[in-house]
Amino acid sequence: MFSTTANKIFQETIEVYHIVDSVDQTFQNPYDKNSIEHLLYRKNWIDTVQWHYEDIIRDPNIDPTNALALKRKIDASNQDRTDLVEYVDSYFLEKYRDVEIADNAGINTESPAWAIDRLSILALKIYHMQEEVDRKDATQSHIEACSKKLSILLEQRKDLSTAIDILLDDIATGKKYMKVYKQMKMYNDDELNPVLRGQKG
Repeated sequence: MFSTTANKIFQETIEVYHIVDSVDQTFQNPYDKNSIEHLLYRKNWIDTVQWHYEDIIRDPNIDPTNALALKRKIDASNQDRTDLVEYVDSYFLEKYRDVEIADNAGINTESPAWAIDRLSILALKIYHMQEEVDRKDATQSHIEACSKKLSILLEQRKDLSTAIDILLDDIATGKKYMKVYKQMKMYNDDELNPVLRGQKG
């Protein structure tokens, strides 16, 4: 099943990141650049670094200059994340391009890659909630509360994984078809963001 591979790679990525546990560490992708595994590893690495960016920027004592620089990094990371989602969808579009689509085929509410995006974020939630459960300095009530949340997250991963596998199988057999809309973000565009447009000339 595809979700088994994805979840395994996401777990691997998160564990590798936490060996050094720094947003500034060097990124090295162990998978062939033409493989879906390469895209999944890169996708989750972006999500993992951004997870920690979001932790850092919430420091109430952060220097305003550093906070602004970090905000710029988060913006760039969000763009990278969106780009990777589109790369993953392109992979599936190519993989299933010769599938004969059934006359009664439907379209899903989201593309496979955006569902995989949610699975990647879910892997991070599970990893860090497990850390809270394992904390030696936490109160028993904190551990119990986090254990309940972890149980829900694990169930959510199971359900989402199943849904992704069913969706991909339906696309592979022509029961559903893919129709991908490129993200039309306006705030990074010099012509569409009125603040940036005002800076020109």
